Amino acid sequence: MAAARTPSPVSHLSVPVSEESNAVLSIVIAMLVCLVLAGLVVVYVAYPHRGEKMPAAPWLGDALGKAADAVPVIDEDEADLLHSRSQ
Repeated sequence: MAAARTPSPVSHLSVPVSEESNAVLSIVIAMLVCLVLAGLVVVYVAYPHRGEKMPAAPWLGDALGKAADAVPVIDEDEADLLHSRSQ
């Protein structure tokens, strides 16, 4: 009589990768990126936008302040001009 073979434990752990699992993984990654960006916006509005220092990570507040200063903005006069042209 031949001894019964037991399956290797690795074969039970292997998960076939399908297109559905790739889609789910990409959605999860996209949601995590959205959550991180939303968190950075909340942190920016709570501290550097009001001119306060961040208590836990002042380097992050400095970086967010520099990034906000680097972004071009539309002045009120330019906004009025654009609004009058669109009408």
